[in-house]
Amino acid sequence: MNSAAASLSSAIAASAQPLRGAASDYDGLLALIGDARFVLLGEATHGTHEFYQQRARITERLIAEKGYTAVAVEADWPDAYRVNRYVRGEGSDRDAVGALGGFKRFPSWMWRNADVVEFVDWLRGWNASRPAPASTGFYGLDLYSLFTSMDEVLRYLDRVDPAAAADARQRYACFDHYGEDSQQYAYAAGIGHSESCQREVITQLQHMQSRAAEYMRADGIGAADAFFYAQQNARLVKNAEEYYRTMFRGRVASWNLRDRHMSDTLDALALHLGEQRGAPPKLVVWAHNSHVGDARATDSARLGQWNVGELSRQRYGDAACLVGFSTYDGWVTAATDWDGPAERKQVRPALAGSYEDVFHESALGDFMLALRPDSAARQALLERRLARAIGVLYLPRTERQSHYFVTQLPQQFDAVLHFDTTSALQPLEPTSHWDSGEAPETYPIGL
Repeated sequence: MNSAAASLSSAIAASAQPLRGAASDYDGLLALIGDARFVLLGEATHGTHEFYQQRARITERLIAEKGYTAVAVEADWPDAYRVNRYVRGEGSDRDAVGALGGFKRFPSWMWRNADVVEFVDWLRGWNASRPAPASTGFYGLDLYSLFTSMDEVLRYLDRVDPAAAADARQRYACFDHYGEDSQQYAYAAGIGHSESCQREVITQLQHMQSRAAEYMRADGIGAADAFFYAQQNARLVKNAEEYYRTMFRGRVASWNLRDRHMSDTLDALALHLGEQRGAPPKLVVWAHNSHVGDARATDSARLGQWNVGELSRQRYGDAACLVGFSTYDGWVTAATDWDGPAERKQVRPALAGSYEDVFHESALGDFMLALRPDSAARQALLERRLARAIGVLYLPRTERQSHYFVTQLPQQFDAVLHFDTTSALQPLEPTSHWDSGEAPETYPIGL
């Protein structure tokens, strides 16, 4: 190790807090979070057991010790709301596996996995001994559920206003000939082969909003929650229509629309819960590092791309705490192709000079590193470096091009949790592809 690398390792060691599996591991993180109302917990992959497990442990402490009242995740609104009903002792699901049954869309393993089951069971148990107003909910922030959300709007209106439900069906009929295939709608509307449904979905949302007071007066106990759920579905339909319509016009436009929707949903959820409880709520967010970390610190900012982390800092300032996760090597659950089966893939060692490589070279194992201005490691890590991001696909053949970006980590996050060697997330329905656990054919050479 040369002198520069040794100096960097020393700076990391001076600030790192070891993670040894003890109950006190996250005392320092909770102290750093302080009174923040929004804690955004990331992940460097969508398929790493340690990321899910440790996010859950941190979240449990935030709920039990600091009074956090909602967990908002990178998942579709209606699917997550089914889990919300379960953890509050409502709905018809008998267990956590059943409550996660709505997560059928690729990649189902993101939420239908053993670690999420364990957390959902914990949350239901936590809520069981508390009155409903003091319970902690589970919500989705994403916007992919175009057709499911339309169904939920119609189901609500069928109950509270059948005449309005008939009108909504006529408006949503604009989508009928796409066969509930959002990709088909994206292609047809995006390249001008068919008129978009934009006007219809906007009109439907406006109609629901104009009758909010009437619906909530007439709907009895739980009316505010029921209307909020339905209204969010109508808003999701509007935003999802725009997202799919712009999908073929460029990645930045569709990315920004999606992250704006997630951020606005977080705002709406905070406002709704605050009105219910009579006090500003505290929320935990689970999403990928690429959504949670401040985009202004990354090379994507030059393209005009923003994300939830950046918008949260702009809207909430120090009331938002951003926490990233990283790993050097190990195993990950991911697919090779979109809509492909989940596979247990071996993660290649991080590229030389990347943040993950620097953390590995420090020989500290698993640790937490505070990155705020008073951290000794902050200045040492400000040099722009590569960082790895694995989503639902892992493509070792194109490791550098597909999974690395340039960032300044101390500008991106307030703290980072590094797990040097990690294991794959356990899907609830592992296939033969997952059970085989084979290394990629190009491992350990080739891009």
